[in-house]
Amino acid sequence: MKKILVVGLLPFMCSCNLGPKYKKPEFHPPANFYTEEQASTNSVADLAWWELFKDPVLQSLIRESFANNYDLQLAVSRVEQERALLGVTKSEYYPQVGYDANISGQQSPLIANHTYYSYGFSTFWEIDLFGRIRRMNEAQRAVYFSTEEARRDVRLLVMSEVAQGYFQLRALDAQLEISKQTSKSFQETLNIFQNKFEGGAASGLEVARAQAAMLNVEATIPDLRRQIVAQEAALDLLLGRNPGPITRGAALADQYDPPEVPAGLPASLLERRPDLREAEQNLIAANANVGVAKANFFPTLSLSGLLGGVSPQLSELTGAGKAWSLAGDFAGPLFTAGRLKNQYRAALAQREQAKISFEKAVTGAFGEVSISLSAHQELAEAYRKQMASVDAYRESIRLSTIRYDSGLASYLEIINAEIDGYPAATATVTYDLGRKVALVNLYRALGGGWNLTDAQWASSGVTPAAAPTPAP
Repeated sequence: MKKILVVGLLPFMCSCNLGPKYKKPEFHPPANFYTEEQASTNSVADLAWWELFKDPVLQSLIRESFANNYDLQLAVSRVEQERALLGVTKSEYYPQVGYDANISGQQSPLIANHTYYSYGFSTFWEIDLFGRIRRMNEAQRAVYFSTEEARRDVRLLVMSEVAQGYFQLRALDAQLEISKQTSKSFQETLNIFQNKFEGGAASGLEVARAQAAMLNVEATIPDLRRQIVAQEAALDLLLGRNPGPITRGAALADQYDPPEVPAGLPASLLERRPDLREAEQNLIAANANVGVAKANFFPTLSLSGLLGGVSPQLSELTGAGKAWSLAGDFAGPLFTAGRLKNQYRAALAQREQAKISFEKAVTGAFGEVSISLSAHQELAEAYRKQMASVDAYRESIRLSTIRYDSGLASYLEIINAEIDGYPAATATVTYDLGRKVALVNLYRALGGGWNLTDAQWASSGVTPAAAPTPAP
C-alpha cells in the first residue's frame, strides 16, 4: 500500500514554477554625464571615504556615526527581521512535525478508578507542485537583499550627512571669525574718526556712521553662535549622542578637495549605487509575487501523518496500543468570486509599479550626478573669483584709509569699502562650502566606496589623530 502511494505521488513531486522569470529592464544610459565633456573609466567613487575626507577629526566623527547612528541601527534591525522572515519562508519546504499528549482520570462507585492517556506525533508537508513555495522564497529572498542594500544606502547617507554637517559647522566658524575680524576693523576705523572728532578734524556724522556699521556687524555674531549650537546639536543627533560641543579639525578652506573629480561611466551606476540595487531587488520580489498569485489558481497536495500510543485501558477498547495514520490531501479552488483573479491582477500592478520605480531611480541617479558635477565645477570657479574680489576690497580699504589720512578722500570711501568687503568675505565661505557639499553629494550620487567591504567601511582608514581645535 505504501509503495503504491509513493509511486502515485511521483508525478506530482516533479513540480514546476509558475509565473514569469525575472528579466532586468533595458536601460540606455547616456555616453557621459550632463556637463561632463568626456566620460572616464576612473571615478571618485573608487576612492575609500577616508581618502576623500582626510581630516582626522571628520574621520573619527564618521566612524562614530557608523557605530551609533539611529537610522543605521534601524536599518540593521530591518535586515535582521527580513533574514528571520526568510528563514520562516524556507521552513515551508520541509515537513512540519508536532506532538500531542493528554491524560484524564475517571472515578465512579460502579467502576474502578482508571487513568487514561494518549500521546502522538503528527506531521504535515505540502508538496510544492506548482512552485508556490519556491516563488514565496524567491520573493522573500529579494526582500531580504533589498534591506541589505537599504542598509548600505543608509550608511552612505549617514556618512554624507556627517561630512556635510561638519563642513557647515566649519563654515559657520569661518563666518564667525570674519564677523569678529570685520568688527575689529570697524572698531579701528571708529577709533580714527573719534580721535579726529576730538581734535576737531571730523564731524559727529562720521563717528555715528562708523559706529552704526560696527554694530551692524556685531549683531551677526550672537546669531552665528546660535546657528553653531544648532548645527552641533544636529551633528550630535547623527552621532547618536546628547547635545554638546563638536571637536574641530582643519578649517573649511583647508579641507581636501581633489583637483580632478571624474564621475566614471554612467552605466556603472547600476552596480555601484545601493539604492538602485535595492530598487531592483524590490522589482525581483514583485515579479516573484506574480508567480505566487498565479500558483494560487492551481491545487495543492499535502501529506499528513500521525503516530502515537494510548493507555492499556484504551487499548482494550481499540484492540491496539499503537495508533498511526497516513493521509494525502489534494485540494484546489473552484469558485472564489474573483478573489484569486483580482489578487493576480494586483500582483501584476505591483510589479509594474516596482518596474517604474526602478526606472525612475536610475534616471534620477543620472541627474543627481550631473547636478553635483556642475555644482562642484561652477562653485569652484565662483570661489576663485570671489577670493579675488575680497583681495580687491582689502586693497580698496587700505588705499581709502591712506587717502583719508592725506585729506584726499571723505570718510565715506573707507566706510563703503569696509561695508562692501564684509559680504564679499562671507560669500567666499558660502561658495567654498557649496563646492565641498557638492563634492560630498557627488560621492554619494556615484555610490562612493562601493568596492569596500562592510568591515572596511567601519574600521579602515584610521589615521593618527591631529591635535583637535576646541569648539569656539
